[in-house]
Amino acid sequence: MRVLTKWLRSYLPALAVDDAQLAEDLTLRGIAVEGIYPLGEQHGSGENSLFEMDITTNRVDAMNHYGIAREAAAIYSLALKPLNFPLPAPRAAKHPFSVRIEAEDACGRFTARVLRDITVGESHDWFPGAEVATYFALLEQKMISNAVDATNFAWLAMGQPTHAFDLDKLEGGIVVRRARKGERLKTLDGVERVLDADDLVVADHKKSLALAGVMGGWETMITAGTKNVLVEAAWFDPMAVRQTARRHGLHTDASHRFERGADFNAAPVASALVSAILLANGGWVEGDLVDVRVGSAEERTARRKPVPLALSEVWRILGSTQDGVGINSDTAEDMLAALGCGLAKESGRAGAAWQVTLPSWRLDLEREIDLIEEVARVYGYNRFANTLPAFGEGVRALPWAEKETAVRGTLLAAGFNEAIAGTFCSAAEAELTAPQPGLVVPLGNPLSDEAGVLRPSLVPGMLTMMAGNLNRDVSDVRLFELGTVFSGSADKVDERPALALGAAGNLPVDSALQSIREIEFHDMKGVVEQVLGQFEMRAIYFDRFPADAGLTPLWLHPYRSARIVADGVTAGWFGQLHPQQAAARKIKSAVLVGELYLDRLYALPLRRPVAREISRFQSVKRDFSLVLNEKIPWESIDRALAELRIPELIEWRAREVFHDPRLSKGEYALLLGATFQAPDRTLREDELRNFQARVVEAVEMAGARLRT
Repeated sequence: MRVLTKWLRSYLPALAVDDAQLAEDLTLRGIAVEGIYPLGEQHGSGENSLFEMDITTNRVDAMNHYGIAREAAAIYSLALKPLNFPLPAPRAAKHPFSVRIEAEDACGRFTARVLRDITVGESHDWFPGAEVATYFALLEQKMISNAVDATNFAWLAMGQPTHAFDLDKLEGGIVVRRARKGERLKTLDGVERVLDADDLVVADHKKSLALAGVMGGWETMITAGTKNVLVEAAWFDPMAVRQTARRHGLHTDASHRFERGADFNAAPVASALVSAILLANGGWVEGDLVDVRVGSAEERTARRKPVPLALSEVWRILGSTQDGVGINSDTAEDMLAALGCGLAKESGRAGAAWQVTLPSWRLDLEREIDLIEEVARVYGYNRFANTLPAFGEGVRALPWAEKETAVRGTLLAAGFNEAIAGTFCSAAEAELTAPQPGLVVPLGNPLSDEAGVLRPSLVPGMLTMMAGNLNRDVSDVRLFELGTVFSGSADKVDERPALALGAAGNLPVDSALQSIREIEFHDMKGVVEQVLGQFEMRAIYFDRFPADAGLTPLWLHPYRSARIVADGVTAGWFGQLHPQQAAARKIKSAVLVGELYLDRLYALPLRRPVAREISRFQSVKRDFSLVLNEKIPWESIDRALAELRIPELIEWRAREVFHDPRLSKGEYALLLGATFQAPDRTLREDELRNFQARVVEAVEMAGARLRT
């Protein structure tokens, strides 16, 4: 945003600091000046610079010259020149101009003023302080005609968008309404647009005239032949303007300000400013200003309830200043009053306290802490003493932190990778995956339809991550997410911990006996059992409802899924993703997915494992080359060795399976590895020979023989 210091100084005649100091002081107060470009004496006498500014979206009140001048007035305790634009006395109207607001949820105020016998032509310096030619040239603002330039001057000066209609092209009065589906409107950019039923429009009694708060219409625009003008200045709801602008791919100076929350009380002042400019070339006012207001919109903007503020809270939050004194009551009052707040002292309280009436142009102020921040900001953060906050205790872990660590460790050991998905999802995904339908929490100001509600389940995010991997040629995927899910309403939101699992592709090869195979339902069941095994519970079982019962979650295959029941309580679901959901996400391979309700598991104590002490003595490894018939499974060998009950035999496994051409048909060779270790001594050779003999005897009893 570009700002002229000469224009700023026209509102602050007593401003004595130079432009460099002004830029520094504004920046320290959050009104950031990113660049200063001196304009030189040829553009006027005294300080004259162009500021390149970065104004945050919550400070729409500072996106204009008067708003920044207001900030400077508060910083330097200066008198701010009021916005006052006197107009000639109006002539009586034969018929008062009519304005009707039908869309009261989207338009809170609409003002209209009728001007007659206007001369449309080139702009000039209309009145003292309105050096339009100089200002527009320095700001690289194109000059078109006095009618268009007047509306541009209004939003550059005070931030209020306005619009001028050719009155003779209107049919009847003004109606602010929703568009009729399929209705057409040619906007000022020359594009004929097909309107949606949710679009907010300014219309007359027969047709649409403009996209409200976004762009005017072609048919009623001001031309050189215009003689009679209707000046409009209004307040439109930010969400309504944003939705209309996004729907039509438009971003205008007007929509930029309305989308961020305009000043409810600025419309009459801006209307007077535009009218004064148009009347500078002649003409007269017909009738009084038509000002239609919606009470509910005014209540939530210009007539908000006062906010209590206590000086003790200012001291507690801000601490002392560099002079060691701190903010006193007079300082706080002066700064808040300079920002437009009204202060009424409260009686009967210890220390100074006020009921603070909020200015209509500061919709970002809502609570006591906001007012305290304003006091600190205007006073100057750099003027407070450098202190560290008091800290009397260590970091407090969540009550379930240990249990969460156990779950995370189990899944990482099972070969899953931890992932993090977004906290929002679409309403359709929420309806599909919510454990309890109807308790979805919508966002008040969603970024998009795909992120319009708080997630009631971790499944939407897990499916998005699984699809993202599989559709980018990552064939083997195993993911889990530990996160929070939300339910309830916008007034009261309940948060619960949850766990989501997702797996697809092939299992890794862990031993020579295992061939490469695709992960299946029972593999996911085994992982779920490992997680459940971390908790002490009396009973665990898995069941499935009949497919036609309608009780299985819609995201799961009705015949390849299971419910998890722990101690009689449903603890989650898992199974294969429903084919319809897989097709919707363009997933061609089978995907296993599950969700566990961790709030129910965390109510159970952790299972405390019993571990034996690790032996400090050397282990001994021995290999046995065996020959087995193909009909003898590894399970027989494994069971035979387990039944030996040799405490020193701590591990055995199949190290290699191969075919020897010297063996008979139907036989195979197996290399068996065994590890021996005693907890209290080093094993002697005679003990090892005895153990080896017993192993050979056991495997021979199972049908194997030593390979020679």
